Amino acid sequence: MLDKYVPALYNALGIFLPLITVNCAIFGGVAFMVERDYNFGESVVFGIGSGVGWALAIVALAAVREKLKYADVPDGLRGLGITFISVGLIGLGFMSFSGVSL
Repeated sequence: MLDKYVPALYNALGIFLPLITVNCAIFGGVAFMVERDYNFGESVVFGIGSGVGWALAIVALAAVREKLKYADVPDGLRGLGITFISVGLIGLGFMSFSGVSL
């Protein structure tokens, strides 16, 4: 998305853009743990649980995208549109783990 709207910034960041993204995700997890005042053991469990959760989400999204590659998706939904729909549906599935009822 950055390469489409701000190509100069995208080219300047280059290979560092994925590293910045991961750094922000890790910092978000740390900030969450500090806000909740977790001790060391709770922080380790939260970190491992977060890592496993993200891995499950990435694997699920990769599987859905692989299926969509060979599916007959309408032209208006190809690309970003079907990605938003599939991420939303996967998010609804993961909401069941947190006890959210609709």
